[in-house]
Amino acid sequence: MINILQKFINRFFNNLFRKKKKVKLGLYGPPNGGKTTLANRICQDWLGEEMGSVSEIAHETREIQIKEQVTIKSKGKELNFNLVDTPGIATKIDYEDFLTHMTKKDAKKRAKEATKGVIDAIKWLDDMDTVIVVLDSTKDPYDQVNITIIGNLQARNIPVLVVANKIDLKKSDPKKIKSAFPQYDIVGISAKYGNNMDEFYEKLLDIS
Repeated sequence: MINILQKFINRFFNNLFRKKKKVKLGLYGPPNGGKTTLANRICQDWLGEEMGSVSEIAHETREIQIKEQVTIKSKGKELNFNLVDTPGIATKIDYEDFLTHMTKKDAKKRAKEATKGVIDAIKWLDDMDTVIVVLDSTKDPYDQVNITIIGNLQARNIPVLVVANKIDLKKSDPKKIKSAFPQYDIVGISAKYGNNMDEFYEKLLDIS
């Protein structure tokens, strides 16, 4: 009888603490993979509001953005977390890449801010409980940035869900991403249009 009661008490407090724990959920990936679009989709689905601005110009997000107290639910499971949208990871940022969209002065400013953003994003990795890696499924996943991101996550033993984004586009090929990173769960979505978000939430709850 005592053992049964003790097991019940232990289970109760374990569940209590598990529910109260505030998970830091980080969105990582290369520039223009769709991290902020996905952050906005999650916030729209569960909070009814957007998180940040998006742009076709690389490095629109240059600072860490946080949305607190996001709760998602799926098939009887629930997860409460702080959503952390990070700047796109890049191994090289050249102001000249921005000159077709802005003045030289603004381009240099963006490049400087983007470089700082990359450094901040890498520093924040140590604070993450779970990471979503957002990749553009129309592009070759075997590039230096993606391999660097995945390598850093493996070294830290952080739970990871890889998102093959932009499945609404004709060139999309999520199978290539699955082939590149078979050690992780892969889910194909369109963050822009909300395609396959139910499966995304299910997989996220499974690994968190």
